[in-house]
Amino acid sequence: MHAVLGSGPLRRASRLVAVLAVAAIAWPMPQGTAAARGPEAIADVAEAVIDAVVNISTKQSVDLRGDVPRLPPGSPFEEFFDEFNKNRRNQEGPSQRRINSLGSGFIIDPSGLVVTNNHVIADADEVDVILNDGTTMKATIVGRDTKTDLALLKVDPPRPLKAVKFGDSDKLRLGEWVIAIGNPFSLGGSVTAGIVSARNRDIQSGPYDNYIQTDAAINRGNSGGPLFNLNGEVIGVNTAIISPSGGSIGIGFAVPSKTVVPVIEQLRKYKEVRRGWLGVRIQQVSAEIAESLNVSPPRGALVAGVDEKGPAKPAGIEPGDVIIKFDGRDIKEMRDLPRIVADSPVGKEVEVVIIRKGKEITKRVTLGRLEDSDKRASNANDKGSQRDNSLAPSERSAVKRALGLELSNLTEALRREHHIKDGVKGVLITGVDPNSPAAEKRLTPGMVIAEVQQEPVGSPVELQQRLEKLKKDGKKTVVLLVISPDGDPSFVALSLN
Repeated sequence: MHAVLGSGPLRRASRLVAVLAVAAIAWPMPQGTAAARGPEAIADVAEAVIDAVVNISTKQSVDLRGDVPRLPPGSPFEEFFDEFNKNRRNQEGPSQRRINSLGSGFIIDPSGLVVTNNHVIADADEVDVILNDGTTMKATIVGRDTKTDLALLKVDPPRPLKAVKFGDSDKLRLGEWVIAIGNPFSLGGSVTAGIVSARNRDIQSGPYDNYIQTDAAINRGNSGGPLFNLNGEVIGVNTAIISPSGGSIGIGFAVPSKTVVPVIEQLRKYKEVRRGWLGVRIQQVSAEIAESLNVSPPRGALVAGVDEKGPAKPAGIEPGDVIIKFDGRDIKEMRDLPRIVADSPVGKEVEVVIIRKGKEITKRVTLGRLEDSDKRASNANDKGSQRDNSLAPSERSAVKRALGLELSNLTEALRREHHIKDGVKGVLITGVDPNSPAAEKRLTPGMVIAEVQQEPVGSPVELQQRLEKLKKDGKKTVVLLVISPDGDPSFVALSLN
C-alpha cells in the first residue's frame, strides 16, 4: 500500500466518487442481547451539533484550450501550423470551464468563523458555505496554513449561527468512541461513528504530523469536517484516508485539536501562523548513535547542524548535542521537537536540556520566528576550518577498507570534481563497499566526513587512527558527522567490527 496524499491509496477526504461503502463493527454479545451499534449518546451528540457542521463549495476556472502547438522558426510546416493556431484561436466556444468541488467545515463562532482544510479551498476562485438548512453564504478566506492543512473562513450571517467548541485531544483514549460529521460523496450532512484506533500517527504529509487515526467512516468530501467526542466537543479535523478506491476502509486521519486550536487562534488574530524557530537541523537518535554518545535510554533529537543566524547558535547549542527537553517538555523522539518549538511563542526565552558527551547541560534560548524560507537549517559546523589539510605525498593515497570506505584528502581538484561547497572541510569518501554497513547507511562517494565521535578530522590517516583508538577503548560503534556536497550534515553510526 502506498502513502501518497491526494492520489493513490492515501487520499485527502474530498472530491466526489461513485462508490458507497458501509462498514459495521460487531462483537460477541450474551445470548438474547441485540447486536450493539455504539453508545446511545451518539444520536444525542449528532442532534446537538449537526447545525454547526457546514458544506464548503468551491469554484475554480480551468483553461480548456491550454498551450497551442508551436514549431521552431524555419520549419517547413511553420506556415501550416501558424494557420492552424490562428483558426483555433478564432473558434467559438468558451476558453475556460468552471470546476466545482465540495468539502466540509464547522462553525466555531456564532459571528461566522468556519474551520476547514486548506486543501479544500486551495486554488479556489469562489468559496461558499452551505448550512445544514440549505442557506448558502459567500465566504472569505481569513488565513490558511499549508503545514497543518488548516484554513479559517468568514461569512456574514443574518443571525448568530450555531457554533461548537474544541475539546482536549490529549485526553483521548484508544478505543474511545468518536463521531465524524461531514459531506461525503456530496450527499450533504452525514454522521458516522467509530473508535480511536491510534494517536500520534505520522503519515509523512508534513513537518508537524500528529494525527488521530479512527475507523469512523471518513470518505471523500469529509475533508475539513469535525471529529467529535461524546461530549459534543471537536477533538479533530478530518483530513486524510488510506484507501485504494477512494471510499472508507476504516483507516482515517484527523488533525488533533491540540494542533488545531493554536493555529486557528493565530489565523484569527494575525491572518497567518507565527511559529517559534530554534534554528537547528535534527535527526533521529538511533540505538547505535545513542550508545556511542552515551545517551541512555535512546531518546531526544540529535542536532546535525546549527543555522549561523538562528537562535540556537548564540545560545551555545552545537552539532552532536542531543536535545532531550524543551521548555519543560520531554523530547521522546525527533519528531516531537519541531511541533513543540513551532507551538512556542516567538521571542520567548526557554530552557533547552541537552546531552553533550554524556553529560546533561541546560541552555537558555530566545526563540526566533520561523519563516517559509527557513525550512532547513544550514550547517554551522566549521570546527575543522582552521586545520591544515595539506599532507605529504605519502599520506595522499586513499585509506581502503576503513568501515567499508575508501577515503582521500579533500583536494581542490576533488572538491571541483564532486561539486563540494567551499565551506565543507574533512575527509572525502571516494568509494563505498556495496556489501558494507556504510552502503546500508547510504553513504556515497562525494560525501565528506567532518567529525569522528564529535571531534574534527582532517585526513584519512587521522581518521584511521581515531578508529583504532576507539576499538582499543572497547567501543562497538563510531558516530561520523557526514556532509553532503551541497552542505547538508547528518550523523551516521557505523559498527567498528
